[in-house]
Amino acid sequence: MPTRKSPRKGSLQFWPRKRANKFLPRVNWDAINSEKKLKGFICYKAGMASAYVKDETPDSMTKGKKISIPITILECPPIKIFSVRFYKNKNLFKEIVAEKTEKELKRKLKLPKEKSPKIEDIQSENDFDDIRVLCYSQVKKTGIKKTPDISEIGLSGTLKEKLDFVKENFEKEIPILNVFEKGDLIDLRGLTKGKGMQGPVKRFGIKLKHHKSEKGRRRPGSLGPWHPARVIFRVPMAGQLGMFSRITYNNKIIDIGKSENKNWLKNIKNFGNLKTDYIIVNSSVSGPAKRQLLITSPLRKTKRQEKKNYEVIEFR
Repeated sequence: MPTRKSPRKGSLQFWPRKRANKFLPRVNWDAINSEKKLKGFICYKAGMASAYVKDETPDSMTKGKKISIPITILECPPIKIFSVRFYKNKNLFKEIVAEKTEKELKRKLKLPKEKSPKIEDIQSENDFDDIRVLCYSQVKKTGIKKTPDISEIGLSGTLKEKLDFVKENFEKEIPILNVFEKGDLIDLRGLTKGKGMQGPVKRFGIKLKHHKSEKGRRRPGSLGPWHPARVIFRVPMAGQLGMFSRITYNNKIIDIGKSENKNWLKNIKNFGNLKTDYIIVNSSVSGPAKRQLLITSPLRKTKRQEKKNYEVIEFR
């Protein structure tokens, strides 16, 4: 019988395996090509449920049939622009901060003492080559907490279109309905559930040793050779598991709207009632209930996900 082959445990793509420094990860906005004016949005995970749908996907094995699919409910309170950042040669050139800011935000950020120039005064487009906005969520409208989450979000279009968008929406609330639509594909970035200190079996998926083996079953058989006389970093060891930055690609928006007068959006376990706008996406999303997530336009669309078409009959 041939020798069994097994790939190494623990991908080096995710290294080091430690807690992330912040809840909302940074994004390479230049890599995302989007038709939307705003490339991202801040949301909060409410929980999971099942949806009873009719599959209208072309060439699907269940086309025309009624099926049950897993869904994730996300609450999306409106966001506001805190500041506008002008970049030149990928370096921050100028930043214009909004005059009216939330009092909860003043506790979190150090506001400039001097008054910044007004956005209406920016006319020339020769001084900069990119514009991004620093946005914060109106999370106090949801009842989860008071302190807003803040993240830099990229804009799409020409410099003139970006500048016009900023002038139009500066110091105004931007709802999710103005950014994404039903049927869009989105990527969701955030942190996974925190599991604390875990052993190498759960952390890296190594096999349990024989029951008669020495010095424990749930540990690697060898920590390495005598020489070099040290434990190299590739050896699966116990340590932190969870609270890692992860992305779920190409989630399909099944439903989007306002949560008013919708009883099935009430009394969600570990979350409560939805009070603002919501998004429902197919499949699961990383993190527990109330976890803040960053919605972005898709980095790379796939035809398989794009052609999925579900007609919702009932949410359970």
